[in-house]
Amino acid sequence: MPFRPHAPCPINMIEAVIFDMDGLLIDSEPLWQQAEITIFKQVNIILTHSMCTQTKGLRIDEVVEYWYKKYPWDKLSQLQVQEAIVNKLIELIHTQGEALPGVNHGINYVKSKNIKIALASSSAYKIIHAALEKLNIADTFEIIHSAESEPLGKPHPGVYLTTAEKLGLSPQNCLAIEDSLNGVLAAKAARMKCIAIPEMSELHNPKFAIADMVLESLQQLDDQIWDFLNS
Repeated sequence: MPFRPHAPCPINMIEAVIFDMDGLLIDSEPLWQQAEITIFKQVNIILTHSMCTQTKGLRIDEVVEYWYKKYPWDKLSQLQVQEAIVNKLIELIHTQGEALPGVNHGINYVKSKNIKIALASSSAYKIIHAALEKLNIADTFEIIHSAESEPLGKPHPGVYLTTAEKLGLSPQNCLAIEDSLNGVLAAKAARMKCIAIPEMSELHNPKFAIADMVLESLQQLDDQIWDFLNS
């Protein structure tokens, strides 16, 4: 059964669903970690997989700045490190990228509601396009918006507020679906309803109680959950 932290406020009906991408649609978190570990090694920073989780959900420029502040380097510029990580990630997406469980079900379920569908990601546009092409779902979304266009990335709500604006909707009429805590914080700060689908090790993390509902995968999305979120 899904974990329901609290009932959402009955403010507005859902008129759009906004999907996150990394860790929700495509199993890219291990690829992000692989790319970061590989490239940061070039500036003598030895990251572990657990260290990489500290920056999960942030934009790549914020990730690089985070580690630069902790372990400054002078071999490459921060921009060069960013570009190298992005290029490595895209290479890994093409060779190893896979959809996460329930993606087709989740997308088809939302389509059946005849509402708007959008994507709001912390990833750069070229990463988004590589991932959506790999999963063959590029034509699914009416709006695709990257936080690289925003002054600040998640957990700042800007990426979600702009996406709602592009959809022509109030944020309160939108449901965001997220996997990271930073993403959930961003969605709730934008006053959206939010489903959290964390990785299994984070499923019972009490910090996700800010979400309106916590699920194990998109496969669980059904009429009971939809009605609950619209109540």
